[in-house]
Amino acid sequence: MTDPDTSTPAAETSAPDGQRPAVPLRKQVRRLVMQLGPSRMAATILFLIVAVLIARFSWQMPLIDAAERALYDARATLMAPHVEQDKRIVLITYNDETLFNTGIRSPLDRTLLANALGNIDQMGAKAIGIDIAFDSPRPDDEALKTQLRAMTTPTWLAYAEQASNPNTIFYEQQKFLEAFIAAVATDKTKPTSVLFRTDDDSVIRNWPDRPKNLPPLMSNAMAPVDPAHADFQGNIRFLVPARAAAGQEEPVFANIPIDTFAMPMDADMRAGFSELVKDRYVLIGGDIIDNDQFNTPLSRFTDPITGQHETMIGLEVHAHMLAQQLDNGWSRPLSAPVLWILAVLIVLAGGLTSLIDLRARWVALAFLGQMAFFIAFPFWLQGRGVDTTTLPTFGWAIGWLFGYAAVGTAARTIGSRQRAFAQSALGKYLPADVAEQIMRDPDQLSLHGERRNIFCVFTDLEGFTKLSHAVTPETVARLLNAYLDRLSDIVLDHGGTIDKFVGDAIVAFWGAPLHRPDDGPRAAAAALAMYEAGEKFRVDLAEGVPPLGMTRVGLHVGDAIVGNFGGEGRIQYTALGDSMNTASRLEAANKSLKTGVLISAEAAARSGRDDLMPMGRVTLRGRAQPVDVFTPRPDLDPERRARIAALVAAHAAGDTGTYVTGATALAREFGQDPAIMFLIDRLNNTEKGESYVLS
Repeated sequence: MTDPDTSTPAAETSAPDGQRPAVPLRKQVRRLVMQLGPSRMAATILFLIVAVLIARFSWQMPLIDAAERALYDARATLMAPHVEQDKRIVLITYNDETLFNTGIRSPLDRTLLANALGNIDQMGAKAIGIDIAFDSPRPDDEALKTQLRAMTTPTWLAYAEQASNPNTIFYEQQKFLEAFIAAVATDKTKPTSVLFRTDDDSVIRNWPDRPKNLPPLMSNAMAPVDPAHADFQGNIRFLVPARAAAGQEEPVFANIPIDTFAMPMDADMRAGFSELVKDRYVLIGGDIIDNDQFNTPLSRFTDPITGQHETMIGLEVHAHMLAQQLDNGWSRPLSAPVLWILAVLIVLAGGLTSLIDLRARWVALAFLGQMAFFIAFPFWLQGRGVDTTTLPTFGWAIGWLFGYAAVGTAARTIGSRQRAFAQSALGKYLPADVAEQIMRDPDQLSLHGERRNIFCVFTDLEGFTKLSHAVTPETVARLLNAYLDRLSDIVLDHGGTIDKFVGDAIVAFWGAPLHRPDDGPRAAAAALAMYEAGEKFRVDLAEGVPPLGMTRVGLHVGDAIVGNFGGEGRIQYTALGDSMNTASRLEAANKSLKTGVLISAEAAARSGRDDLMPMGRVTLRGRAQPVDVFTPRPDLDPERRARIAALVAAHAAGDTGTYVTGATALAREFGQDPAIMFLIDRLNNTEKGESYVLS
């Protein structure tokens, strides 16, 4: 007995029992390219190009840019460094209480500023930046000018011009400002640009450009800046305060009312206050409701303490920029080639995801994994100092979706063609699960053959030729179709593949195009069911129709070449080889052996049946190699089948005494069973181990 062949194609062994095997991704891509057609291919490529452009330039696209800014603000806020109060920078401000006390709102009280500068100048500050534009006259201008000219601490005065900031200053104000600065300028007192650039949604996110006609930006002017970042225009690194205690926060930058420093002070008093400004960068400006307030990325979310969307005064924006410069905390932009590569990869990922042929949970995991990447990766970059103001994260999602839709639509177009092809090519010749697999992967029907170990079944209806001469052609067609319908359903219900119809005969096999571990039991069960269906069919024949004989069935297992043979215009999926011929000879041998179903020993060993009865060793017509054959006899109890098996074994072993005793007893018991009586007759006419040659 030959060992069963357990080899199967790779595509089939990769799937667990009961799960349809997946079509490899590379195979689906190749099929898509080969079968899509020029016009659909062009449309798909165009759609993918649009997807890549969206995934690359979404920051510059209407509507989408709003989503990109919102996502950036979330990143900038959630990934902002949480810091203790910065002891290098201090804000000294005019607040609403100061304005109330002085009774002067605009222009701000310059005597107060002059007194404060006089004290701060003697306290050892590193530099002073004044974010107040002196663009209108005040009666106390001379006192301030005198103090500014006397400063020994580097002092920087806010300067703005109409050309670069038309919404802040008009022509006459600019002229007065220029004259004021010219009147106080010294080696220590100089102008500085306080220019900000907001995005279209009025939010400050990036450092401004530095027009050549403007003095240096305040942050660059107050502290040394490395030449490589002298024109830095990346994102501003906004800081958030670390929580000092439950419900309390210490601001990132100390904010002290200017009144504190404007009072008259002697040397001892100055020494006491000097620790507030000594060796610090001092920024002086307004902290006034509805004045000089800006939206930043932090403004998009409510403050955890106040529960409101907090704006930021311009002076504090300068402080964040100065701290970023002092920390050398410059963000690193992603280069254009990197952004292009990411855009292409993301669109390709969307397209390939639409082709994934796995179980639903794996497809869902792949989808969720990519969505997690879109969300987490930008935050990861932001937290590692990468400037994500140009990172098109929302555009990635849209581009991925477009890629998924474009390739998925193309694949569905191919799929509908493939299903039509598979349906027309296979029809009712394959079981439902096999047909589904073929329709998913029609390449399995390509013109080629492969060696498979298959279970082959041949049937034949005894007496049908004689019947066809005795009735009308219409009756022949009706009877034949009804008979073949019954037997075909049995083959398909048991997972078999119908090879062909030859008149009233059916040729079928198990193990191709798909292999199952239980192909043997399925084939054996189908063989018996086909015989029984044939018996019922001839009993159910209408009156007046000549009687039919039994349906004879042969089953064998062995290697065969299975595949599509023919030409591109006309093909047949069939099996070729000695195993098919053996099954055919077994079917024919039923007539001689008085049986309805004959199964070779090789097939019997893998049938999983316990109702098989040995029918001895025979040499089939046209075959040189003898075959041990079995027939299913579920009508006999196990004890009787065991006695018959013992009889055959005694003959094969040459145990004459046991054989004669068993044969005599069985002959008396089964005198009316032609199959068993002929078995005994054959054994009586052959020697030990000899086969009976069928003519």
